[in-house]
Amino acid sequence: MLAANLLLSSSPTAASSIEQGRRLALLYCAKCHSTDKVSPSPLKIAPPFRTLHERYPIEMLQEALAEGIVTGHPTMPEFRFDADQVGDFMAFLKTLEQ
Repeated sequence: MLAANLLLSSSPTAASSIEQGRRLALLYCAKCHSTDKVSPSPLKIAPPFRTLHERYPIEMLQEALAEGIVTGHPTMPEFRFDADQVGDFMAFLKTLEQ
């Protein structure tokens, strides 16, 4: 886990910010959410990340990601990203809107 934390906390460039965001999504989210442009979510009730921008502006997630996402259903764990990780994750989500 220490190696993963070191990898995730490295200082990214714009291109690697997206890749770091993708790594975060795969590490923390892909068990339930689809993190690509075509696959269904493994957990049926978990929205694919490519559709989040259709529900609301994804920028609304920034604060929740930094402060800790808590949802109304028990299958999603609470978690929190540091500021760099939030930026990386948001950059990755933006790539799915296209």
